[in-house]
Amino acid sequence: MVDAALAAELTALVARASAAILAIAPGGMATRLKADHTPVTAADEAADRVIAQGLARILPGVAVVSEESRDAGAALGETFALVDPLDGTKEFVAGRGEYTVNLALVTGGEPIAGFIAAPALGLVYRGIVGRGAERLGLDPASAPLAIRCRRAPADGLVAAVSRSHLDPDSEAFLARLAVRQRITSGSALKLCRIAEGVADVYPRLSPTSEWDTAAGHAIVAAAGGAVTTPSGMPLRYGRAGEDFKIPGFVAWGDPTRSVAQD
Repeated sequence: MVDAALAAELTALVARASAAILAIAPGGMATRLKADHTPVTAADEAADRVIAQGLARILPGVAVVSEESRDAGAALGETFALVDPLDGTKEFVAGRGEYTVNLALVTGGEPIAGFIAAPALGLVYRGIVGRGAERLGLDPASAPLAIRCRRAPADGLVAAVSRSHLDPDSEAFLARLAVRQRITSGSALKLCRIAEGVADVYPRLSPTSEWDTAAGHAIVAAAGGAVTTPSGMPLRYGRAGEDFKIPGFVAWGDPTRSVAQD
């Protein structure tokens, strides 16, 4: 059970990781490529250290799978944490504010709680499945605002699309829908846009990593939406044998639109 006290601690943790990122100026920072050809910076690593130390104190014994420090051989257990300490490194390096800190708790393969900080925007999104979702400021004294997905509007959908990873299959998917507007951004902010009722659909039909998706998945579900596989099936997490990759997903603000797509 993720109670109010634990939610507050995890919110404060992603806020501290945000502070670690903001303390590092992107302009003068060296960027290197990892073995999978994705970029990493000192800001990614600083945020990862903050979260790893915090989770060891807050949730001792719970396995942590992080983009930057995962142990592929570690046993996950029934409950584990998924972390992307800086989602949207390309946007961060480019000086755009479209990057996030992602933290999710997963139980039985399903994300049950998600925490997403947007350091450059001064915001935190959080959601506990079955108990609702909220948006608040990075300042611990800020008052939370309840957020909710919206029903699909009759005059056409607003689609959230990736700035850096919009693939042909996702384009084809959107072409089959009545989309009247696109909102382009990086990182897990697209899932936050679904959760706060600004966007209606976000397809990512190419493979991605669990730590990119799980926190936003939990927040969307807590806000009344749905995140499924491209075929409309439940999206499961903890694919250690597949290096924590998922084949893609579709996020819907209105779960009645979550149906199998050919």
